[in-house]
Amino acid sequence: QVQLVESGGGLVQAGDSLRLSCTASGVTFSTYGMGWFRQAPGKEREFVAGISWNGNTFYADVGKGQFTISRDNARNTVYLQMNSLKPEDTAVYSCAASRSGVVSRRWDYWGQGTQVTVSS
Repeated sequence: QVQLVESGGGLVQAGDSLRLSCTASGVTFSTYGMGWFRQAPGKEREFVAGISWNGNTFYADVGKGQFTISRDNARNTVYLQMNSLKPEDTAVYSCAASRSGVVSRRWDYWGQGTQVTVSS
């Protein structure tokens, strides 16, 4: 059974930083592309950042310069470091795993999400 479990969300003030984690089980983690997505209230889910099995990173415009994605294959975990958070970053952040890789945009497994709330 495949599971992706996110953690690290919470309530922070504008300008603060958070690091989200997503730990996978039931998959050969090192062979999967991993991604972070977010969904704000009343908005569609959007891609934030992705990292290929070999460490190549991809960022949506929303995350460039502010978010950093990384992975630790020994821990089956992908991270999203978020700096200089703004109220508009408030959303549920979810991770996803892709057998085909980040560029394919086909995501096979999803986590349940973690809430990030940024107060002004």
